[in-house]
Amino acid sequence: MIDVHHAILPTTARLHPSSALLLGACIPTKNDPDIRILAPAYMVLHSATHLFHEGDLEKGLHGLVDLDALLKEFSSAPDFWTMLVTRSVGLGLCRPLFYTLRYTVALLGTQVPMQVLQSVRGLPGAHGGQVSMWIMDAVYMRALRPPHPSASDIWTPLARGLLYWRGHWLRMTPWLLTQHLARKLLKPNPSKGNGI
Repeated sequence: MIDVHHAILPTTARLHPSSALLLGACIPTKNDPDIRILAPAYMVLHSATHLFHEGDLEKGLHGLVDLDALLKEFSSAPDFWTMLVTRSVGLGLCRPLFYTLRYTVALLGTQVPMQVLQSVRGLPGAHGGQVSMWIMDAVYMRALRPPHPSASDIWTPLARGLLYWRGHWLRMTPWLLTQHLARKLLKPNPSKGNGI
């Protein structure tokens, strides 16, 4: 599958990672030097940003497993962890990286050097403090489970609902979000019939 877009996030989003930085650091593929891909650190940050800014986490565990695989694949490179941390600062993506490392370690046992975890935790804007981390843990530790009743508890639907609205809030300005919600409320839903 080819995923084509011109930026990681829409222009209306709260975060504005530079596409020029991402594209400027692209590397050629092994089989064809004319085809270029994101550098390893940017590949992880790209996936992290999508996972932790999306509102629909039905495939959230799949995204987390993908991040775990990327971290394992690239961690053998001597400068990978340093590049990952510094590039997250340069792109303003410290929080998605923080959540990526926090939940891959907690849920999948991903091996991340302790100094990297401490470094990322101390980055500007990586998290909103202890209360924020408690809330995010409460919702993500539920929402990142498989979408099956056996993996859910009574709070899982609420957690997924909160993250759905958080995703909209992170991607839209308040005015745009208001317009979007108004259209959703006023637009007839054809799947529900005409009420007759």
